[in-house]
Amino acid sequence: MYEKNGEKYFVVDSHMHYWDASPENWVQGAEQYAKGWIECFHAYQSLGPTETHQPLEEFQKVSEDQLMREVFDEGHVDVAIFQSTYLREWYKDGFNTSERNGELALKHPDKFRVNTRFDPRDGDAGMREFEKNVERYQPLGAKLYTAEWNGDSRGFKLSDPECYRFLERAQELGIRNIHVHKGPTIWPLDKDAFDVSDVDHAATDFQGLNFIVEHVGLPRIEDFCFMATQEPNVYAGLSVVLGGLMHARPRFFAKVMGELLFWVGEDKMTFGSDYNIWTPQWQVEGLVDWDYPESAEYDDYPRLGVDGKKKILGLNAARLYDIPVPAECRLSADASAPASADDAELVEDKAVAQA
Repeated sequence: MYEKNGEKYFVVDSHMHYWDASPENWVQGAEQYAKGWIECFHAYQSLGPTETHQPLEEFQKVSEDQLMREVFDEGHVDVAIFQSTYLREWYKDGFNTSERNGELALKHPDKFRVNTRFDPRDGDAGMREFEKNVERYQPLGAKLYTAEWNGDSRGFKLSDPECYRFLERAQELGIRNIHVHKGPTIWPLDKDAFDVSDVDHAATDFQGLNFIVEHVGLPRIEDFCFMATQEPNVYAGLSVVLGGLMHARPRFFAKVMGELLFWVGEDKMTFGSDYNIWTPQWQVEGLVDWDYPESAEYDDYPRLGVDGKKKILGLNAARLYDIPVPAECRLSADASAPASADDAELVEDKAVAQA
């Protein structure tokens, strides 16, 4: 665990991957898309510190040893949650599947939680695959990629009737955390397929599910915040916010964090490194040290103290996933509980009072 100034931080990386984008895995006839996708990811890596950049060949498929070293030995992560992205239209064995993640998790069961996924466009066959993965990996969460290509389709919405069938089944199977990619597009996917409006619809209708909006809908930060503050079961996943903005765009990062803290609250924000786009070490250390720049521009935003940073870096996700937290990493007695919907409602009340 990470320690700074006498404070110990239990770190849960709630959004990371173990992908295979090597040329050997590219689908014949779709090589330009498989190549373009991973090159776009690699370009995003340039937003992190120069010393963390990797050559493309290494970036396409990191080894198990490299992942364990960069995430756990050097990265300060205590528990990591795998999120799957299949992309079978472009990658023969999938880009990042539950099976690939699960193989590594079996070797290190104390380090990983495996989330599975579903695509409602796969129909009954997709439902059977989803049920099989839930039985095999016993996940508490699923990752949805609404902009993924599937045959002639270039995306789906959470509000689609077929998606509702899968969400209903997810609840029956014990899934309670739905991670949805809603953020910056990756070539060649369509930007509009990442719009956050369908989350609002589904969150209202499925009160038994938590919707963790990965990448907080960037660049639609206002849309996300105004939606999330009214939906107590919508959470802000900070992957890309940290990796993409904290180093490269520190003033914009401060604005995004300020809006999230004001509207959503520190109890509904989760840390994700988005490994292997970015390594977690500098993100964890950077958030622990972070404060707003000296400027009146940020005076009306809530401050983020040690307890809030502990919640974001691990305690919120630990509560969502029933991960035990060492006693020395827990909150002070006067802090609100992690992952608390009540705190988000208080933030909304304050916002209304100031209006």
